[in-house]
Amino acid sequence: MIRTVTEIRVRYAETDMMGIVYHSRYLPWFECARIQLLDELGCPYREMEDLGVRLPVVEVNCRYRQPATFDDKVSVTAEIREMPRARVHIHYSATRNDGQLLCEAWTLHGFMDKENRPCRPPEKLRKAFLSAFELG
Repeated sequence: MIRTVTEIRVRYAETDMMGIVYHSRYLPWFECARIQLLDELGCPYREMEDLGVRLPVVEVNCRYRQPATFDDKVSVTAEIREMPRARVHIHYSATRNDGQLLCEAWTLHGFMDKENRPCRPPEKLRKAFLSAFELG
């Protein structure tokens, strides 16, 4: 399994009139964790783009458990639990600093080239996956 934790501090602009983080604001938090995960794998997203490979979200699911509010400190965990092939499935959880689980989510990504056609992951990323899952 590949795992990272990203720390987020809820900004006032992320809340609605009830003072609760608006549901769509979690998606950029997941993106932050996903980018950090790729960085920690040694395969920054910028490098993949420079190689002509993109990783668009093709599906997303989120189950909200508890609300987050302005100034909460939130830990977003991102995990890749199985060896990716043509797609990569990333699981997330967001937890407030008091230990409360705020949400559980996942995103599914396909590897695409600049013409938006499916492609293989870059060799560097494939090797990082193999190493992380002790298959290479």
